[in-house]
Amino acid sequence: MQKAAVVILNYNGKEMLRKFLPSVISHSQFEIIIADNASNDGSVEFVKSEFPGLTLLSFSENSGFTGGYNKALSQLEGGFEYYILLNSDVDVSPGWDKDLIDWLDRKSEYAALQPKILSFQNPDFFDYAGAGGGFIDSLGYPYCRGRIFSTIEKDEGQYNNEIQVDWASGACMAIRASVFHEVGGFDSRFFAHMEEIDICWRIRSKGYKIGYLGGVKVWHVGGATLSRSNPFKTHLNFRNNLLMLHKNTSKKRFIKIYLFRVILDAIAALSFLLNGNIQDSKEVLKAHLAFHKMKNSGNKHVLASKLPEQISIRRKRSILWDYFIRGQKTFGKI
Repeated sequence: MQKAAVVILNYNGKEMLRKFLPSVISHSQFEIIIADNASNDGSVEFVKSEFPGLTLLSFSENSGFTGGYNKALSQLEGGFEYYILLNSDVDVSPGWDKDLIDWLDRKSEYAALQPKILSFQNPDFFDYAGAGGGFIDSLGYPYCRGRIFSTIEKDEGQYNNEIQVDWASGACMAIRASVFHEVGGFDSRFFAHMEEIDICWRIRSKGYKIGYLGGVKVWHVGGATLSRSNPFKTHLNFRNNLLMLHKNTSKKRFIKIYLFRVILDAIAALSFLLNGNIQDSKEVLKAHLAFHKMKNSGNKHVLASKLPEQISIRRKRSILWDYFIRGQKTFGKI
């Protein structure tokens, strides 16, 4: 069995591969595997031509982040001790992969780990996806050290430490292969977005920990496959958040949370409408309807064990109170 594989899932990301793959190859010590999700932009031909030494897995249909990685990692099962999941639009630092794996080797109680994730466009600032480590509030809203809702902090070394977190970002996540398969992989119903929060929640329910290593840095473009302004992303975020809460909390607790969420999501939809984002407003409603159609579907192996007190290792109240009522916009003030 080999130590680790860096697995890059690609969908129509030829230009991102052209831009970032040379750096990933030169700065990485472990095998790099490209898993292509039925791209139609010439990605497969590009990899075969420009990087013939890389392992290439090519799928006949796009099954999203969740389905694509599930397919790829099922083919790799038994061959590697660790997987490092890396977006195609991420630039890395020298030795980044070995540093992540060495840390997990020393910390047997941890199953997954993310580095510090900075913005590629604005390198002095954190990235939206993962930033300085992810948490969940009491109502299921995700937030990060370095990014709460739309407020993104400047990196001034305030999150250079090592800590336990609720979730690690799918943009760059090292994970024990045995644990990934033990919990059933990603929930394929999610397609994309919040799937990493869900799998980390299930991993924590098994008694493992999730970590953040601030001494390792990567830089993420973000929105390379699906723009952050795309209404479909709004749909996925609202729908998948509800799916995640439904499967990972007790029925009683979910009902309590959902009553709050109906009101809060209605306010969000109204806010979209007032700001002229009519389609985003519609997608919030569609997300709730889709959730009710999907909530009892899915394979049993990806359903969590309903442990209601494990929403977060940190918070007992909602981040909404601190952010919108108290006006505290950064992690250090909440």
